[in-house]
Amino acid sequence: MNQIEPMTNDHPFLMKIDQNLNKMVVKIELLNYVNPTNIEQEKRNFFASKYNINPSFKYKKIDFDAHSIQQQLFSQDIGSIKDDESRAFYRDVIYDYSGLIQCIETIGQGRKFYYNALKSFGTPTEKDVENAKFILHFDDEVFDDNEMIPIYSVEEAAVYFEEFVKQYNFKLDIKLSTKIAAAAMVQNNTQTLILKKNHRYSANQLKVLATHEIGVHLVTTYNGLDQPLKIFHNGFPKNVETQEGLAVFSEYMSGCLTMHRLKELSYRVIAADSLRRGFNFCDTFDVLHNQYKLNREEAYNITLRAHRGGGFTKDFTYLTGLKKVYDAYYYKENLSPLLAGKVSLEYAPMVTKWINQGIAKENRYENFAFNQVKNKNPKLDFILKNLK
Repeated sequence: MNQIEPMTNDHPFLMKIDQNLNKMVVKIELLNYVNPTNIEQEKRNFFASKYNINPSFKYKKIDFDAHSIQQQLFSQDIGSIKDDESRAFYRDVIYDYSGLIQCIETIGQGRKFYYNALKSFGTPTEKDVENAKFILHFDDEVFDDNEMIPIYSVEEAAVYFEEFVKQYNFKLDIKLSTKIAAAAMVQNNTQTLILKKNHRYSANQLKVLATHEIGVHLVTTYNGLDQPLKIFHNGFPKNVETQEGLAVFSEYMSGCLTMHRLKELSYRVIAADSLRRGFNFCDTFDVLHNQYKLNREEAYNITLRAHRGGGFTKDFTYLTGLKKVYDAYYYKENLSPLLAGKVSLEYAPMVTKWINQGIAKENRYENFAFNQVKNKNPKLDFILKNLK
């Protein structure tokens, strides 16, 4: 399709509200606040206690006035937007951002944060837990080579990602940190790939992270920045499930999704479900380490991800998102709108509508993994087709 030059003057009220919201929410990135600042120290303490003393995590202080932003959010003249669908969309945006601010405000406040996370991200259903357990019944693949052995330092990983990004025409800023729960993450508002400083990476994990973090999260970040409407960069309502689903689907398409990785996503569902049952950090760790026989590093990391902030349910959406994106692809749905920014499946029709109206653009960047299925593992297809 030809690139349409946006005609933003035709929708002045929509553009004005979009700009207003952008000024308010530019600092609201939940992952910047929910990762503890003392992860490594607390991990040492936890292991030294023989897994019996719950970690005491500290968090970055909020550097914005949450109450003032809440007031500004709800004072927006949404009624001025003439188009019914766009008006309803921006109303949903305001409620979604309000929920995220409540999450950030209550980080470290136990159940208070957990209940806010529930409102923003939900919790695994019985079906989601059954899907996770279904996956955990399968055996891992047997690798003949060193593909899965963590031998690469963070400096070597950075070189790998710098090489990978050359196929894209955008800048890659890399920072190292000990204050993230993942091996790598993209910071949307600074367009930065943050790598875990003391982590060692396997060859497979490098491929996974490259296609996941750069091929999807940075592609949607830069596509979002390219759009006239700032909402593409700041994020559609409930976009996390779709964006993480796309990122894991990218691993599948590029042939680096393994049973081990799929099981990791399943353990995250189990961990998120343990929050609903009132489990503390030690309880969740015990389930993963003693019942499911995960090694203590993996069990700790998955438990940390679920319990940070006071109970962060987001992690179950990787698996549910993967299933939804996988189904969309195999039903021949167009995935391009989902790469236009931080878009959610539920609101993908808005992208097409706005392109047709001339207030959004075609994607500047694509995910090359989506051009061809490189997955060679029939077991993965069997599982993904049969998830409920």
